Amino acid sequence: MDILLLIAGVACLLTGLAGAVLPLPGPPLSFAGLIFLHMSSYAEFSNTVLISLGFITAVIAVLDYYIPIWGTKKFGGTKYGAIGATLGLLVGFFVIPAIGIFIGTFLGAFIGELIGGTQTKSALKSAFGSFVGFITGIVMKVILCLVMIGFAVAEFI
Repeated sequence: MDILLLIAGVACLLTGLAGAVLPLPGPPLSFAGLIFLHMSSYAEFSNTVLISLGFITAVIAVLDYYIPIWGTKKFGGTKYGAIGATLGLLVGFFVIPAIGIFIGTFLGAFIGELIGGTQTKSALKSAFGSFVGFITGIVMKVILCLVMIGFAVAEFI
């Protein structure tokens, strides 16, 4: 059973790191990996570590939905840009898997703003804001997943 928990924990940690960039729930998966490792005999994390990382994971999971919207609105965007960015991310993920999410987010926000009747210059500004928000969310998630991986590695050393 311990081996299965170890494999599940490592798999969740690594999938979570990938999910920090891809449209998957990265930090929650990495946190689940820590829980699996904690349940095994290979690692034991303090309650403080688990509660703190669980809380930060929940906060970042919520912020991940609001930061791109905030970025879009901060740069003058509308709901058309936010919807376009989301659709662009999904389309980009399937059309050009590696970089499509980045290009798709920007183009989706831009096209969404144009459909909403925004002038080209304002639409570009909004698309840039959406892109900045998207990248900010990714950076936060990657850092958190790397911190969790660091805690896991520290337990094995």
